[in-house]
Amino acid sequence: MTPAQAGITALPGPRRVPGLRREEVAMLSALSTDHYSRLEQGRQAHVSESVLKALSRALRLDEAEAAHLRDLAAPSGRSRRPAVAVQRADPGLLRVATALDHVPVLLLGQRGEVLARNALLLAVLGYPMLPGSSFTEYLFREPLARERIANWADFAASSVATMRMELGRHPDDRRLASAVERLRRDDPDVARWWDDHTVRDYASVRKRITHPEAGPLDFNIEVITAPHVPDQHLVVYTVEPDSATARALPFLASWAPTGTLAPGPL
Repeated sequence: MTPAQAGITALPGPRRVPGLRREEVAMLSALSTDHYSRLEQGRQAHVSESVLKALSRALRLDEAEAAHLRDLAAPSGRSRRPAVAVQRADPGLLRVATALDHVPVLLLGQRGEVLARNALLLAVLGYPMLPGSSFTEYLFREPLARERIANWADFAASSVATMRMELGRHPDDRRLASAVERLRRDDPDVARWWDDHTVRDYASVRKRITHPEAGPLDFNIEVITAPHVPDQHLVVYTVEPDSATARALPFLASWAPTGTLAPGPL
């Protein structure tokens, strides 16, 4: 953000970076420059919620970015949610997934682990997506993902931003950190998107599929999260009524297995 974008007059003197200076951020946040310097340098042991809100307003952070800032700052009194080793699909979200058998549905847990999916998702993506597998590994390491997802780059960049958000929530999750490091090392796209420092929570996004039998399919991806299981996300592939995609789904469902695939009984 430049001083002009922030609505202030730039301080005099040469600028080493195009963005705001430390003194300008401090002024916008109603903080002393010394206080803000301690925050930047990690010398402030505790950061109050009021200071985080002031910084979020000054930097014009959106909801996801402000939440990420709170995760990184870990202010006093805030408890982190621990990363779990063994994940079990929430029964309520599974019942919702079963009721939505007319559209592709995927239930994801921490680290992008597949907890459940229905048969129509397999028919659309052409990939088994077995419970216990990694959606992230599929997205970045499976060639079929790049072939079938027409807007793969947009969808993948959003997934990297989501991984950064999740790592901020679970900074001690070594499995997640290792997975991110491997992807950054092996995939230049991931490395570039990660270095952009973009964060995004699970949110609606458009997904275009190139299907070998049904032709082009257009979905709006909607994400449902239950308050009691905030790290599980029901990903629903919604369609516009009477669209070509809506008309193609019954055809795909007619030769797909039925039911929701998940560990154990529904």
